[in-house]
Amino acid sequence: MDRRTLLGTGAAAIALGGGFLWTQRGQQGAGSNLLVGMANAQTAEAVEIPDMVLGSADAPVEVIEYASYTCPHCASFHANQFKQLKENYIDTGKVRFVYREVYFDRFGLWASMVARCGEGARFFEISDMIYEKQREWTASGDPATIADELQKIGKIAGLDQATLDACMQDGAFAQSLVGWFQENADRDGINSTPSFLIDGEKYANMSYADFASVLDGKING
Repeated sequence: MDRRTLLGTGAAAIALGGGFLWTQRGQQGAGSNLLVGMANAQTAEAVEIPDMVLGSADAPVEVIEYASYTCPHCASFHANQFKQLKENYIDTGKVRFVYREVYFDRFGLWASMVARCGEGARFFEISDMIYEKQREWTASGDPATIADELQKIGKIAGLDQATLDACMQDGAFAQSLVGWFQENADRDGINSTPSFLIDGEKYANMSYADFASVLDGKING
């Protein structure tokens, strides 16, 4: 199955888009940029990035997904296999599920910052919407339009403008996310998305039937 290939060295510079993190349209529709100096971000204290987790801490199997919000195959996985996995394994206490973001570009980084906004209280709700609307918010390729579309998703989930602005102007947060992603990818040998670690063993994307077979083997083994 085709998967998107992870960016190699220089991912931080690519993800951060040459120094600005967030482009926001003004209230009157005229474009205005909210610029974050990368020098300031790099000298700021690093922010701790927590894993986002679903399921019981005592589940017999742990599944870690590495995925990108701009990856079509990741969107397909979340629209299909993931819903069945959640119903049959995560919600039933059989699997502890950990989601870790991968950044191919600044737009995926922005999406992650929106999803984690508000201390991640609505992370999985926002993530679901980001994947469901992936074609819509990425369609233009225009940074200002993409920023507007991501803001709309955040607001639908209940985030207000002030909260979104505070999250998206946080250069230290963005820099820490990129460093966290690179550390994870290097340690776990992640070179494409979606990729999975099931009890520490790496797997590529697969059908629900194949996923269930692997999980059942580990649960019953």
